[in-house]
Amino acid sequence: QVQLVESGGDLVQPGGSLRLSCLASGFTFKGYDMTWYRQAPGKERELVARSTRAGGVTEYADSVQGRFNISRDDAKSTVYLQMNSLQPEETAVYFCTARWWVYDYRGQGTQVTVSS
Repeated sequence: QVQLVESGGDLVQPGGSLRLSCLASGFTFKGYDMTWYRQAPGKERELVARSTRAGGVTEYADSVQGRFNISRDDAKSTVYLQMNSLQPEETAVYFCTARWWVYDYRGQGTQVTVSS
């Protein structure tokens, strides 16, 4: 059974940091591109960061470049998102996806709230 389970979301003050994790199971993690998205209420989902399979390439949304870092540990089947200098407008549900060929999986997400 395929599962993606995100964790690490929390309430954080503006300027704070969080580290999200996405633990995968049920498929060969290292062969998949892993992506973090976020979606705020009433807004479309937004790609935040991506790590291609085997960690070959990483890409970021312009809005997070230089503040967020995506990394993966294929041995642990986990992808991480380190988020620094968070701002209130980045309040959203953050979720990860795994994609290869026709296979596309998504987790339930973890809530990140940036507020004073």
